Amino acid sequence: MYTPADFTGESETDFAGKSPFHRQLYLFLREWFSDSATFCLHTSGSTGTPKEIIVRKEQMLQSAKGTCDFFHLKKGDKALLCLPLEYIAGKMMVVRALYAGLDIHPVEPDGHPLIRTDIPFDFAAMVPLQVYNSLQAEKEKQRLSQIKHLIIGGGAIDETLDAALREFPNSIYSTYGMTETLSHIALRSISGTGVSSYYTPFPTVEVALSEDNRLIINAPLIADQPLLTNDIAELRTDGSFRIIGRIDNVINSGGIKIQIEEVEHVLHPFITGNFAITSIPHPKLGEAIVLLIEQPDDPVYVEKTIRQLLPRHQQPLLIYVVEAIPQTGNGKIDRSAVKQLAKKINLSSPTTGYMH
Repeated sequence: MYTPADFTGESETDFAGKSPFHRQLYLFLREWFSDSATFCLHTSGSTGTPKEIIVRKEQMLQSAKGTCDFFHLKKGDKALLCLPLEYIAGKMMVVRALYAGLDIHPVEPDGHPLIRTDIPFDFAAMVPLQVYNSLQAEKEKQRLSQIKHLIIGGGAIDETLDAALREFPNSIYSTYGMTETLSHIALRSISGTGVSSYYTPFPTVEVALSEDNRLIINAPLIADQPLLTNDIAELRTDGSFRIIGRIDNVINSGGIKIQIEEVEHVLHPFITGNFAITSIPHPKLGEAIVLLIEQPDDPVYVEKTIRQLLPRHQQPLLIYVVEAIPQTGNGKIDRSAVKQLAKKINLSSPTTGYMH
């Protein structure tokens, strides 16, 4: 048990020396308990250059309140912190613990957060990769099923993972949000009787669509102005919505607009390993669709699968095998870096793609 005094003194408390991750948490709490009413955050940079934003601590507490109220979290409930503290998801886990008086357990963020702890947590937040990895080992899978409330964010949940979690006995939700909204503002149930493909906003949040079908978020308790996102959405009359893709992830190839996420969504169940759809400049088409893929087991199968699943206008003109798909620090595909990598490969060896 620690108090604010442990994080405001001139000398470091023993808490900071437990591990490098504990030290990061110590520095976050030291900043939180400072006299400043504001907090500096950085966006993930998944679609461009990371940017700095300044928010009020009171706004972060309001975001925490929404989550804690929804899941009825209370003082003494055990919460798992296994996300990097550089990003909003990890920071907000700590703020929720501060708001509700949760007993938080820091575990060094990696791909297997449940391998070193057998505590039956009341609440946890993970990225899809952590959940996927936990399903591969029976002991970790069992521990995953014992988390009373699990939220998954930071990236898309593909159909295979979605289906694997559907029959779990615990409460599992996919989240929608971003740094600018101080973590999630809407949830989608992926287990139990309330399974849905649409996100439901918190009661204090209103959403609408712009003329080009981008989602507009009005959350006055956590943001001073309505936020026009780059997410193309479908909105139902009850206020629930689903995300189709990002407006900056549209490829215009030969005058036809292709949504990157829709192509990836079709391929995910059939292609193992990491891959990403992107584009390169093309003298005739304007933009040519490119698939970057980490070393596939069977390149012929990949090409055959693409031809069977995708209409001609969505098929990659080129496929490049790469050592690794560039990702941001929180596990999302780094779209800007992926595009630059494809362009670099094409300029250095334009004929190495094995699909034409």
